[in-house]
Amino acid sequence: MILKVENLVTKFHTKEGVVNAVNGVDFELDSGEVVALVGESGSGKSVTSLSVMGLIPKPPGEIAGGKILFNGEDLLEKSSREMQDIRGNEISMIFQEPMTSLNPVFTIGRQISESLVRHRGIKKKQAMEMTVDMLRAVGIPSPEERIKQYPHQLSGGMRQRIMIAIALICEPKLLIADEPTTALDVTIQAQILDLMLKLKEDFNTSILLITHDLGVVAEVADKVVVMYCGRVVETGTVDELFEKPLHPYTYGLIESIPKIDSDVDRLFMIEGNVPNPLKMPKGCPFKSRCNRRVEMCDSVLPEINMVDGRKVRCHLYNDGEVK
Repeated sequence: MILKVENLVTKFHTKEGVVNAVNGVDFELDSGEVVALVGESGSGKSVTSLSVMGLIPKPPGEIAGGKILFNGEDLLEKSSREMQDIRGNEISMIFQEPMTSLNPVFTIGRQISESLVRHRGIKKKQAMEMTVDMLRAVGIPSPEERIKQYPHQLSGGMRQRIMIAIALICEPKLLIADEPTTALDVTIQAQILDLMLKLKEDFNTSILLITHDLGVVAEVADKVVVMYCGRVVETGTVDELFEKPLHPYTYGLIESIPKIDSDVDRLFMIEGNVPNPLKMPKGCPFKSRCNRRVEMCDSVLPEINMVDGRKVRCHLYNDGEVK
């Protein structure tokens, strides 16, 4: 096991009050595995990934509890200097928007090669040669010319490939991909996903994929962790979740996917909105949107139940049986 997150709690202190963005999250990631964190905006996916990377801004944020075990060592006990040595070297991240993540005043070559210089102590000339090889590996044409260019001279798909090259140049053990295909057209999206899977095989890299796109999940993930309001509500393999979702929220997400052979006048949607994190309701946070709510949902927060080897946070499974 390369990553184990235990009871992670991440808070943000605002003028209006304290926001529990991540509230007791648990999941595991094995070597060479792709685990997808899914859920609507505001469910805590990106905050979870930033917590793993040690990139929560302090203030207003703080990691208030839990453990993040990477190769058996708790990252929360590492100093700032130690985390700098880990980031970009053993753990890398592809951020959501490549245009804002890349530095507009530095060439592509410099931005990729600096990780080799910083973490591996490689001379600049050799680092640039390795950068050319990595650009070729991620499918960038004419890499010798591209290393001299700036981000604004590249297309969105190319910039995303550059972000992947930066993340993989030091052959990390863990790659965190936060919405890696957002704002890309479907053709480029498919190419990026194929590239990530190929590089996973080539470098034996584990991937934590952050997304709300269940189509992407079905294509590349091995396991799925479904989040809602900062908590994990269901986990399972891809096949398990798509064949028989247990939590009503997971069922709603899957039903919301347009089906090419379905003849309906209106697509399925989950009614209502995610609760205000500053005014979380008592009991189950999903209760106002759930068509299977029971009386207990109004007053008691569901605990994690084990059902057929899967975890689900719902009162419907308090007896441990599939409904």
